[in-house]
Amino acid sequence: MTPFSLQESVNKQRKSLRKFLGNTLRKYKKVLADVFHKPEMLNDNLRVMLADLPYSKYVYALDPQGVQITPTIFHEGMTLVDIGRDRSQRPYMKYLLGGNQDALDFDLSEVYISKNQKRPSVTAIQAIRNGAGKLLGFLGVDYDLRELPPADKIYEESRHYRQIKGDPAIRSGLFLQQRVESLMDTQLDSVMAILQELMLEHGVYHCQIHYSSSRVTVWHVDDPFVYRILTMDELSDMSICLAYPRRSYLDRAIVPKQDIMKIFKQFSALRFADRTIYLRSGSLNLVNGMIGLNFSCDGTHYLLFDEFLKKGLDFWFGTDDRLDDRQLRLDNLLESLCQSGCKDVSQIISLLDQGKVPSELSELSPDERDYIHRELKSIMSVYDEGSSCTISS
Repeated sequence: MTPFSLQESVNKQRKSLRKFLGNTLRKYKKVLADVFHKPEMLNDNLRVMLADLPYSKYVYALDPQGVQITPTIFHEGMTLVDIGRDRSQRPYMKYLLGGNQDALDFDLSEVYISKNQKRPSVTAIQAIRNGAGKLLGFLGVDYDLRELPPADKIYEESRHYRQIKGDPAIRSGLFLQQRVESLMDTQLDSVMAILQELMLEHGVYHCQIHYSSSRVTVWHVDDPFVYRILTMDELSDMSICLAYPRRSYLDRAIVPKQDIMKIFKQFSALRFADRTIYLRSGSLNLVNGMIGLNFSCDGTHYLLFDEFLKKGLDFWFGTDDRLDDRQLRLDNLLESLCQSGCKDVSQIISLLDQGKVPSELSELSPDERDYIHRELKSIMSVYDEGSSCTISS
């Protein structure tokens, strides 16, 4: 079956309900017309009709001006308090009032919250006319949305790029804040490696990385209704993968395996590209391929993974450098520094630890130096202090 968008799904369900309810109410027009000005007989017929109307909650009759002339009748009895209630301004009466032959004879309201039960409801209104076509009044039938036939298929989420603005209070104070290095920021390479492994080999199909609060939320194919929270205590140890059963890469996944790490690295670049506007959280869903991004300005973006990978920093921050070009330049510099050996790398790290700028990094921005600093520390962490080594990035 072809999937529907949200609005298409709503329209399809409304069309189905209009047809079902319209056909149901139409057959009562003549019966009610014969007794419309006989209150007791009208009430009796409404009671019989309610029992015969599937899914209905309340029934009542209105005069040609939209004022209720009968009790509100329900399956357990009736209430008199609504007699005289003016419903003429209700949305479902808009196209039915007027009394001319050209007026619509049936309408179905939009979904609203009911006054008494506080539940999503709809109202069907059927015009009642005599044999000469004169409008006598209206039949109203209320339906609880929970009790109507359900939709046969959930809608499919839009895959178009969407941007949603966040809290105005956060946006107004944006330039008064700066990114603070989180625990996850200092171990990001390990975190990305663990998440890639969980998604490739252990059945995790959706993850949300919260950089600022150093946690990750994951969903697993074996228990898809429950999410799991991983803190840095778990994410700092690769053995966490042993807690997740081995699973083949999802057949429904549309994200190529080789793109998972590319996506995580691009998340990382957005995290460190600017001290003021930076990524707070990023999510990846392998099945629908959607990326979610939340920035320090509290703005949120949703887009497909392939579109995300094509965009550079100029799209997000208005910079001139493309993300891929910038990343390639930094990676090439890392490779060159590593080729000089452990001693030189250790000296560069030492200078950076002291807040000094090594000559090799003098042309880099502070954020780029931070990136090189983290990467060199990560590379050197696998070697014992004082040992001779040949290193490679």
